[in-house]
Parts: sequence; C-alpha cells; structure tokens
Amino acid sequence: MQTATPLGRVTRPRADALRNRERIVTAAREMFVEHGPDVPLDEIARRAGVGNATVYRNFPDRDALVREVVCSVMDRTAAAAEQALAETGDAFAALERFVHTAADERISALCPMVSSTFDQNHPDLVAARERIEQLVEEVMGRAKAAGQLRADVGVGDLLIVVAQLSRPPAGTDCLISDRFVHRHLQLFLDGLRAPARSALPGTAISIKELRQS
Repeated sequence: MQTATPLGRVTRPRADALRNRERIVTAAREMFVEHGPDVPLDEIARRAGVGNATVYRNFPDRDALVREVVCSVMDRTAAAAEQALAETGDAFAALERFVHTAADERISALCPMVSSTFDQNHPDLVAARERIEQLVEEVMGRAKAAGQLRADVGVGDLLIVVAQLSRPPAGTDCLISDRFVHRHLQLFLDGLRAPARSALPGTAISIKELRQS
C-alpha cells in the first residue's frame, strides 16, 4: 500500500541525488573549459562517475547543463566577494577576492559560450548576471568612497580586464598560463588602488556600455 505525500509538503531531493548533480556540474565545468561546449555528454558522465541516464535526468539537454554550469560559477564568484566583505568589511579586499575567484572558476572561458551559443535572456542567467554585476558595483562604490579605489574606473573596465587576463594567450597551454594568472591579476589590482599614478585615456566603462560593445 502506498502512502500519499501530505498536501503542502515539498519532496526534497535525496542527498545522493544532490551529490550526483554537483558531480555532473563540476565535471561539465572542467570539460567545457578544456574542450568547449560541444564535448560529448557521455564523456561528462564518465568523468563525473555517473551513468548517462543520470545526466539526462538532471539536465534534459545540453543548453540546460551549460546554463547550470555558468550560473553556478557566477554564484560562487559572487559568494566569495560577499564572504570577504562580511568577514573584513574591506571593500578592496572583497574586490580582490572576486577577481581571483573569477580566475579560479574560469569564468572568462565559460561566459562567452553563453553569449555566442545559448539564450542570454534565460531567467536563471539574467538573475545570476544581475547579482554579480550589482555586487561588483556595490563593492567598487564602497572602495571608491573609502579612498581605496581610483575614481576613473568602472565595472565594465574591471570585467573586461579580468576576462582578458584570465584567458591564456593564443598558442599557449592552459596549465602553463595558469601559473601566471594570479600574478598578473594582482598587478592589475595594484594599479586600481588610489591614488592613481596616471590619468587613463577615455572614460570609465559601465555595464550598459559593456553590453552594447
């Protein structure tokens, strides 16, 4: 005899199902970075240590899996900055945590997949993108108000440079370039500190301008 689920009670996924989903997302992130968005889902299942049916049960198509990977990366990057801000109250330290975490998460390799191939206006992607943009705007605003961050840079400036410095130069091995990413990002961050040593050409780039470019 079956027992009916009481009305109003939400059935929660089992712990092992949640672990499998996380393993799939982690494996997909690694393989998308290594091979691009067209990597076979069977290979992702093999790296995750699950069956093909488990992948399709969690993600009905490739778009859904790519979207989940990109959203999870953006969410973890934003959470790192939020945690740094809560722990220290130091806006520039939160900015540094955001930049270095974005590099570790390979956000520069994953986000172009969405902009070039998949639906940019999916509600999940929009929410994750807006969260990260609002957080960076808030952190940069607080750092400027505290006299830590030069006044002539915008959120768009930061996101462009992080993407450029986190991406390996053409013809180089990703693992080799990883040795230098955080070194070069820290050089960039030191250049953001106030007082500025030189005047920047042009004007600060906003999020709106970045989206239009």
